[in-house]
Amino acid sequence: MPKTPDNKLFDATGHWEVRFDETRVVFGAGEMDRLGGLARDLDSRKALVVTDAGLRGAGHVDRAIQSLDGAGVRAVVFDRVDRNPSSAHVEAGRELAASENIDCIIALGGGSAMDCAKGINFVLTNGGRMEDYWGTGKAAQDMLPSIGIPTTAGTGSDAQSYALISHGKTGAKMACGDRKAKFRTVILDDTLTRSLPRDVAGVAGVDAISHAVESYVCTRSNPVSRLLGREAWKLIDANFEATLAGDDAGARGSMLLASHIAGAAIEHSMLGAAHACANPLTVHYDVTHGIAVGLVLPHVMSFNAEHVGERYDELCPAEEGDEPGEALRRRIMELRTVSGLPIRISDCRVPRDSLDRLAGEANQQWTARFNPRPVTPADMLEFYEAAY
Repeated sequence: MPKTPDNKLFDATGHWEVRFDETRVVFGAGEMDRLGGLARDLDSRKALVVTDAGLRGAGHVDRAIQSLDGAGVRAVVFDRVDRNPSSAHVEAGRELAASENIDCIIALGGGSAMDCAKGINFVLTNGGRMEDYWGTGKAAQDMLPSIGIPTTAGTGSDAQSYALISHGKTGAKMACGDRKAKFRTVILDDTLTRSLPRDVAGVAGVDAISHAVESYVCTRSNPVSRLLGREAWKLIDANFEATLAGDDAGARGSMLLASHIAGAAIEHSMLGAAHACANPLTVHYDVTHGIAVGLVLPHVMSFNAEHVGERYDELCPAEEGDEPGEALRRRIMELRTVSGLPIRISDCRVPRDSLDRLAGEANQQWTARFNPRPVTPADMLEFYEAAY
């Protein structure tokens, strides 16, 4: 059974569904097999399934197609998603979707599939290029109904209205958001995470941790986002290690739910300097996002503790002698260590002489402006140096 806190608000057991924040959330082992009926509920007859070749090889795509076929929905598969989807991937998906005249988009995979599917929806329904939607609320036309089916427990993209797409020329991460891009239905099925390698589960889990923590203290934090972030953290703290240690279905389900809730917390608030530092590492040195944000998060927390240490202590109560925020920072570093992920930037083949340039770029990232303590390029450099 999954470990859940007393007086839990979010049930991580059994089968259930709820409409939350404009989205129909369906939870439970095996719920993926309802995909066809859920697509028909959105009046779909022909759906684009956005995924990657690895998931197709694992049999998840065949399972999706079987369910869709059984409900009379034809599936068109786009499996060319990269782990860092670019505007070129979005355009390739748009071309296929337009040629097939699809009426629904289904994202099956991790955050990359979710982002790419939302990106395809933008340009298919509203025209232009992905770069035209960099920012918020730039889609004038309605979008197609869409379904998100996460196969990792970390990104929370299934709960968000933003697509993170790499610029075709510069590689810069473009945050393209519009409420119309949100998935109408989300399926949280732990059987899809059963075969995840330990390192992939670790990367995803650290990503979810960063979402819960940064959304909890950022300048846009509010009672709703803190409620979501707090419940997500409780589920992660209780279940993350079990998802790494063995085949614990309850823990996997809890982590999927935690990821979704943490993603919803971002949707209602924002992130901070740890994410701002992570993006340049991914763009220039291909450091996986979950690893990148985990490298710098404890150091950003040390910097922020002067302003929001008491908020950190709300998530993880201080022990005798602790400085504000120290208990949470210590617990996060424990979980990062258990996951086996790199703990130093130098372990990721990033040259030290690049840190100045990375710091300047990090300071220009959108999320940097929402950090609870104002940051400068010099502060960003200190984070990188401390993590190096």
